[in-house]
Amino acid sequence: MSIAMIHGIVLAFGLILPLGAQNVFVFQQGALQPRLYRVLPVVITAAVCDTLLIALAVIGVSVVVLTIPMLQIGLFIIGFFFLLYMGWSVWNTSSASGDKEKMEMMPVRKQIVFACSVSLLNPHAILDTIGVIGTNSLQYSGAEKVAFTAACIIVSWLWFIGLALLGKMLGKLDTNGKWMNRINKASAIMIWLVALYIAYQLIG
Repeated sequence: MSIAMIHGIVLAFGLILPLGAQNVFVFQQGALQPRLYRVLPVVITAAVCDTLLIALAVIGVSVVVLTIPMLQIGLFIIGFFFLLYMGWSVWNTSSASGDKEKMEMMPVRKQIVFACSVSLLNPHAILDTIGVIGTNSLQYSGAEKVAFTAACIIVSWLWFIGLALLGKMLGKLDTNGKWMNRINKASAIMIWLVALYIAYQLIG
């Protein structure tokens, strides 16, 4: 295994470990869906979005786009309002049997839209990808850059698969939904704190 690949693995894990709106949604759907295959649209969408962001960061396209101040401000404003809505949605999600049945019937299209939103409308996730992965990739070229990029992407896919599996395990153990309700409340608060931080940056 090359140094570039090891670098990519360690870096990707460091960026993806902090629990954010994207991770919360994947984990939540893993716990709520009755069958593991039902959460695949969420896992695949989140992983594909991360793959896209990583690729854009490495080739430098995203850096050029985000040097446009109005575009960056617009992204932060959209991200702020979306995170407020996402927090409200997570807060009001109950894992009691009746509400759980409603969540289980979430259409595939809605799963994909939500997964895209939490992946692409979080300004800090985008800026971290550009600032960290994009910058670190500059020291490599040719096969080493490909290995570095591939390592980051593989970690992303494995992480989301693991989150869905972990959520499924909790869903089976937490038959009355007590722990999932607590996790939902804590997750919503965390999402709102991120939104407030974005608002603080916009005002500042």
